[in-house]
Amino acid sequence: MRQIKLPHLPSDVEAQPSDLVTDLWYNKGKETNIKQDNVKVKIRMKNIVIFGAPGSGKGTQSDLMIKHYGLEHISTGDVLRNEIKKGTELGKTAQGFIDKGNLIPDDLMVSILATVYDGLGRGHQGVIFDGFPRTVPQAEALKKMLNERGDKVAAMLELDVPEDELMQRLIKRGQESGRADDNEETIKKRLDVYRSQTLPLIEWYKQEGLHHYINGYGTLERIFGDIQEVIDNL
Repeated sequence: MRQIKLPHLPSDVEAQPSDLVTDLWYNKGKETNIKQDNVKVKIRMKNIVIFGAPGSGKGTQSDLMIKHYGLEHISTGDVLRNEIKKGTELGKTAQGFIDKGNLIPDDLMVSILATVYDGLGRGHQGVIFDGFPRTVPQAEALKKMLNERGDKVAAMLELDVPEDELMQRLIKRGQESGRADDNEETIKKRLDVYRSQTLPLIEWYKQEGLHHYINGYGTLERIFGDIQEVIDNL
């Protein structure tokens, strides 16, 4: 947050709250002006797509971004489970696809995300999209959904971690949590799927001018510091 003296104030006069413009820059999207205690607040939402292989630390870094920037968090897995649990029409439709062993169609997933996004209102500081998009068509659908609301993605953060480190992290996670799918054979398949799906998506976001590479191997503090540098300069 920065405070700027209005032009009419002498340079040697201390600015008072009522004479300040407080700029909160969130996302290069639609601006919303809100007055709070005679202070004009200009809000631009910083919508962030966080991207990385299983075990790359997306959840941990998302938690740090939420705490530091006050961002909202939309995880497709959590959203689906919540809609199904609440028994909404979208949730029932999604459950029908899941029961048949089919993938959730992109248009249905975007409809569910749009419902959750709209439910946040217009005063939030931005959203972290976690687990979506995974393919270029999904990225295009997300862009269209946000554009319809005068918003956009401000940045795509790619957390890159060497595969041998991912294997160690996921195997350790499986041992600690008892997750049956965190075994070496299954992990290799998941990483193969990730690579085949994501390479085109990374190139797409590069063409959009939104891709930011983050070295996801190292200390939490250093990784989050790199993320902060990106977000603070949006």
